[in-house]
Amino acid sequence: MALAQTRDVAAKLSAARAGLEAEIARFAPRGDRDQVSKLARHGGKGGAFVGEIREAMRDGSLDAAMHSLKDMPGDEEAPGLVIAAYLKREPFEDALVLREDHKRDSFLRIKAAGMKIGTNSVRRAAYLRRLYPQAEIIHYRGAADTRIRKLDERAMQKLPEGGEVGPADALVMAKCGLERVGFAGRIAHVFSSDEMLCAVGQGIVAVECRCDDWKTREQLALIDDADARCVAWAERELLWVLNGHCNAPIAALAEINEGRLSIRAAVISEDGQDIIEYLGEGEADRPRELGRAAGLDLLGRGAGMIIEASRLC
Repeated sequence: MALAQTRDVAAKLSAARAGLEAEIARFAPRGDRDQVSKLARHGGKGGAFVGEIREAMRDGSLDAAMHSLKDMPGDEEAPGLVIAAYLKREPFEDALVLREDHKRDSFLRIKAAGMKIGTNSVRRAAYLRRLYPQAEIIHYRGAADTRIRKLDERAMQKLPEGGEVGPADALVMAKCGLERVGFAGRIAHVFSSDEMLCAVGQGIVAVECRCDDWKTREQLALIDDADARCVAWAERELLWVLNGHCNAPIAALAEINEGRLSIRAAVISEDGQDIIEYLGEGEADRPRELGRAAGLDLLGRGAGMIIEASRLC
C-alpha cells in the first residue's frame, strides 16, 4: 500500500512539471517489519511508521517522504521537518471485508453474532463493539494483501503477549487502502460516518520534507491540495488539543461545503459503551480555530478521562 501511495506521489510530481522525476526509495519501518506486536511497543504510530523515515530525511538519505496522515502522531513535534503537501482526500470511510465463505446479508442480519472481526485500530475496535456487541473483536495486523490472504486461509493471528487468536470471519480496513491495492471487489459493506466515524486524516496522503530544503518544498507545493490542507489542519488541531496518542479512540471528519468548514468529532471508550460527540462549523480560512474549539468542547465533557483510560491499557 505504501509503495502504491509513493508511486502516486511520484506520478503527480512528474505531471505537475515537465522534467521533474522522483526516484522512489523503498523503506521498511519497524511497524511493517514487526506485524505482531502492538504499536505501543515501537513508540506508537510515530515510532512504528514515521520515526525512522524522519531520521532518514534529517540525515539527508531521503529528500521527502509520504505518510498516510492518519498514521502521523498528533501528540509530538517533528523538529526540522514540515508537511509540504497534502494530496486530495480519497474516500475516508472504513470498509468491511468478509471471508469468502460468508455472505454480506447474513452477516448484517445476525449483526455478526458469534463471529470474530479483526482490526489493529483501537478506534475501529471501539465502534465495532458498539455496532456488534455479540461479536468478538480480535487483534489483527499486517499489510492489506497479507491480512486478506490470512482471512481467506483461516490462518491464526499471533498475539503480542503470546498465543494465537482466530481465525477471523471478517476484517475492517480503510476503503481507500483496499481500492489502492486492488481489493475494492472484496468490500462487503462501507460504514457510514454515523456507524463508524473515520480516523483523523484518513484518506489524506501527506508529503513531508526538511524545513530548510526550499527546493523540495517548492516542488512539493505543486501537488498540494488546498482543501485537503484545510481539513487536515482542522482535524490535526483537534488531535493536538486532545493530546491524542496511538492508542486513543479519537475520530474526526472535517468537510468544506459552500465556503464553510464543518467538523464532526468523537471520542469513544474502548468497550464502545461511552461516546462523546461534537458537530460544529466555522470559517474555512480558520481551520485550526474550529479544530481547537471542537477539542476543547470534547475535553469539557469528559473526553480526557476516556483518552487517559486508553493510555493506561
